[in-house]
Amino acid sequence: MKSVFQFAYECLLLDDPADKCTAVFNFQRDILNNHLNLTITEHIYKITHPGRPAKPKLVLPKDLPKRSLSTEQGRIALIHAIAHIEFNAINLALDAIYRFQEMPEQFYLDWLKVANEEAEHFMMLRNRLNQLNYDYGDFDAHNGLWEMAVKTSDDVMVRMALVPRVLEARGLDVTPSMIKKFEKHGDRETVSVLNIIFEQEIGHVAIGSYWFKFACEQKKLDPEQTFQNLLQKHFSGELRGPFQIQARLSAGFSRKEIEALQDC
Repeated sequence: MKSVFQFAYECLLLDDPADKCTAVFNFQRDILNNHLNLTITEHIYKITHPGRPAKPKLVLPKDLPKRSLSTEQGRIALIHAIAHIEFNAINLALDAIYRFQEMPEQFYLDWLKVANEEAEHFMMLRNRLNQLNYDYGDFDAHNGLWEMAVKTSDDVMVRMALVPRVLEARGLDVTPSMIKKFEKHGDRETVSVLNIIFEQEIGHVAIGSYWFKFACEQKKLDPEQTFQNLLQKHFSGELRGPFQIQARLSAGFSRKEIEALQDC
């Protein structure tokens, strides 16, 4: 049987979104039905470009057009943007499994669960786009999430702090307001999908919180102070509220860490 790391690597390199999602679903089924093979790979490649389709075209965030959510086109573009985040999140979870090969077994089970749920999120959003006569790739997107994965590839503690607990956790802050906007326009189908995503993303960020604190303990570092230091180093002056306090508390943030976010 292949190791969990080989599975993750092969899934990570798949270009077609549907193929990647199917591979992730099969990956979880095979791992849960068999003994977890944690044989470390001989050489760990630094993957600068994971598998992804030719579209969407990747541009700088500043080059993405501003679209009003008061228009149907603007709301469809937002659904596409969220789908792009979820597709990236599949790769991020797979990369965490492949990249950090000396963690406890539960680490890999946790991130496989995340990859599986992110794939489900992507498929739901793509299906919603299809219902609206669009598809993933019809709008430009940016690559900020994956760029941070590359920057944090050498340290699991930094990865857990900056990807799930900063970049992905932004979804906890902005999704409730997005749900209200779609509700206002009577889009119950999209609201249903976003409600599922919001609840499950709390759990994903909580997994990041758990393993960040685990890595801090291994290094004998204070998690709250370490998180604050990393925020100041990588995001000083960049983070903006409001922050969803209760959602973040449920996702493993302390009050002190939330204050650090508000002060960043």
